[in-house]
Amino acid sequence: MEEATDKVFNIDELATYLKIPKSTIYKIVREGKIPSQKIGRHWRFRKFAIDRWLEETREEKPVTGESH
Repeated sequence: MEEATDKVFNIDELATYLKIPKSTIYKIVREGKIPSQKIGRHWRFRKFAIDRWLEETREEKPVTGESH
């Protein structure tokens, strides 16, 4: 069984997890503001790294995106 710290999101799963549009995720990936790794043509995001990033950016200005 997969451990929570080993979980890897694709772009759709991350959008659901963060409750933001995929277009916003692509924007912050391009800006280098979110921990990510490109494998071939696909972006992958480790849950552990995303959770840590959320904690680290909690006090900073929130990332804004396009609304649905």
